[in-house]
Amino acid sequence: MVIFGIICIFTPMATALSMNVYIVILAAVYGVVGIVYGIANKTYGVGFVFSIISVVFGIAVLFLPNLLLLADAIIIYMVAGWFVVQGFVSIFTSIRVSKVTQSKMWIFQLIFGILGVLLGIYSFFHPMIFGLSVAWIVGILIGAFFIETGFTMMFISSESK
Repeated sequence: MVIFGIICIFTPMATALSMNVYIVILAAVYGVVGIVYGIANKTYGVGFVFSIISVVFGIAVLFLPNLLLLADAIIIYMVAGWFVVQGFVSIFTSIRVSKVTQSKMWIFQLIFGILGVLLGIYSFFHPMIFGLSVAWIVGILIGAFFIETGFTMMFISSESK
């Protein structure tokens, strides 16, 4: 996901023009990995529920054309909401991990979670900033979110061993 995010950042126009595909990929990958992680570790908390919602969201956007059109119309709000929720999940997970590990890797996850929440709030309350450069900025935001999610997944997997 980190590599995918870097690709999105370096190709923001192409990313924005095909953002529904990226969102479906993100939802599917995040959701499936989260569900597998939850089942394997018998943790069925907020992250597990969000993973199930991610898979349902991804499937719905992929297979319901009307929802796909609606997603085009309100995509920035959907992405902003996703940033906020994923950021809070990362924050709560980092706090939980900090209590059971000697490693300091949880600090990076906490930082990425806080950045995700801030980016989401900013995107949600300032959608007009995308005025003339909507596609470019949305491509960068999606790329940043993929990078944040990828690092979060890496930190979670490195702490679970």
